[in-house]
Amino acid sequence: MSTCKLMIVAVGGQGNISASRVLGEAALSMHLPVRMSEFHGMAQRGGIVESMVLFGEGESYCIADGDADVLLGFEPSETLRAAKKCSANTIVITNTAPVPPYTVALGKARYPDIDDIMAAMADRVKHLIAFDATVLALQAGSALALNMVMLGALASSGAIPLPPDLLQRTIEQKIKKHHVDINMKAFRLGLGACKALP
Repeated sequence: MSTCKLMIVAVGGQGNISASRVLGEAALSMHLPVRMSEFHGMAQRGGIVESMVLFGEGESYCIADGDADVLLGFEPSETLRAAKKCSANTIVITNTAPVPPYTVALGKARYPDIDDIMAAMADRVKHLIAFDATVLALQAGSALALNMVMLGALASSGAIPLPPDLLQRTIEQKIKKHHVDINMKAFRLGLGACKALP
């Protein structure tokens, strides 16, 4: 199979690394070659966190500018910041709920307009799926389940070579037992949200 290159961007505390590990475990369980790399910004909540997951044969662990097949953004301004990884053939799935950096709270910066962010992304990619994943995570029982909402939307989109039922099984097996119920609910809400979008 040809390589599918997935870029995941978030801020610290949103569960990016856990999400990428679920994807990696799911790929390994179906004997699909997978390579992963991670970048952590500030080591505290709110810093930049990026993951690259490459499904299929190959040697590279990184995604060059303009080379991502899929961009999964847990935070809208981070999605916009990662736009350089996209091409006209990229599918973008993003949360629309902002997490403004501390510089905004201090009045030293201005958070970009969400509608402007979405318009900028829609103009440069193949398909944009944008929805408020944070509200669905809260509906599932915890804001920390945002990553599972985003995985549900990703699975529903068909943009990666992993079926939703495999990801659900992986979540059940790899997530701590006392978090499974909330995470499974969040995943299913993400599946449903993506299906409901045009």
